[in-house]
Amino acid sequence: MGQLRLIARLDIKGPNLIKAIQLEGVRKLGDPQEFARRYYKNGIDEILYMDAVASLYGRGMLTQIVARTAEEVFVPITVGGGIRSVDDVRDMLRAGADKVAVNSAATHRPEIITEIAETFGSQCMVLSIDAKRNGKDQWEAYRDGGREHTDLDVVEWAKRGQALGAGEILLTSVDKEGTRKGFDLDLVRSVSDAVTIPVIASGGMGRLDDLTNVVKDGHADAVAMAHVLHFDTIPLPDIREHAISDQLPVRTL
Repeated sequence: MGQLRLIARLDIKGPNLIKAIQLEGVRKLGDPQEFARRYYKNGIDEILYMDAVASLYGRGMLTQIVARTAEEVFVPITVGGGIRSVDDVRDMLRAGADKVAVNSAATHRPEIITEIAETFGSQCMVLSIDAKRNGKDQWEAYRDGGREHTDLDVVEWAKRGQALGAGEILLTSVDKEGTRKGFDLDLVRSVSDAVTIPVIASGGMGRLDDLTNVVKDGHADAVAMAHVLHFDTIPLPDIREHAISDQLPVRTL
């Protein structure tokens, strides 16, 4: 694998940073830009903004949040939620995003993956997959913030997404998200081993060893963290120091 990326995931609802458990039970935490600035100063590798309600109600303030963040935060910014067209992607890139994460629109019309990749490059197109376990070593992809079935097998959907032009996969375990009980290692490994593009593991980080496990056992290329950062359960410098001590290939500051 290449360099392991530590990513701060910031879920947005209107002007607020929120945190949920299994994508439900929202708690408001404050100004997302303040959190993004703090993570940047502490050495985060990337910022991931996800609009929690855009797929249901249309994009709200996210474009403004991204534009203001890009003025002060100089690491890659990925934006997801409510991206439905090439024009939506163009708007986000103009605001300061580097990549877009697409979930619902891709499950409805997979061709959008190819359209975005061909227009802006595959490195810009992140396929976002919200996965729920539905059997032993089986997971279904969900859309609209984990609310709606797609009947898509997660591993097969990831492979198809790569074939259509996705340059990266954001893989969120809905079952593990917000629980701080560790990543779904079987899920992450199954997808990581099925594709050759990078896989970002999201959902479940609660202890330092969870990071090591999802990289060494789950074969993740990047790790998105929310709760442990937002509540300062594990300071970001400690996470990076642990990764270095466990010989994970992270960037040294």
